[in-house]
Amino acid sequence: MSTQNISTVGKLGSTYGIRGWLRIYSSTEESESIFDYQPWYLNIKGQWQATELESWRYHSNDLIVKLKNVDDRDVAQALTNVEIGVSADNFPELEEGYYWHDLIGCQVINLQGYQLGEVSDMMETGSNDVFVVKANLNDAFGKQERLIPYLEQTVVKRVDLATKTIEVDWDAGF
Repeated sequence: MSTQNISTVGKLGSTYGIRGWLRIYSSTEESESIFDYQPWYLNIKGQWQATELESWRYHSNDLIVKLKNVDDRDVAQALTNVEIGVSADNFPELEEGYYWHDLIGCQVINLQGYQLGEVSDMMETGSNDVFVVKANLNDAFGKQERLIPYLEQTVVKRVDLATKTIEVDWDAGF
């Protein structure tokens, strides 16, 4: 299977116990939803590698997982902080809107036509989501990165996935 359409849905955390269990950090809306998307791919040294989930459970407030063929603490330790990805083809079709991974790579342009940069990531802050926009190398305002709140109508004026552009009402100096 091609690994070109892999979307990050979480990250492996620290080890738990001596039998290869790891804590897991899910970036899905509901933490447990990460288990709905199989198979998982692990981003090991920049390469997505398929893996199989053997088991998962809650321990206190943490989710912990046991991956197949990861049977001791040393092997699990090597996977600490590794990203978990799934094929975006596994996501259900949305009736409206888009997934975060659809927005990554889009060019962000303000109402004055200034190219603010490219969406490199999305952050959840509690009050609203935030675009992480990597500025162009020759940004006139000397910016390397901009954090732009994802507020429909107020800040985000138009999202065009066909042309991979997002139009925002945002001052280029911010």
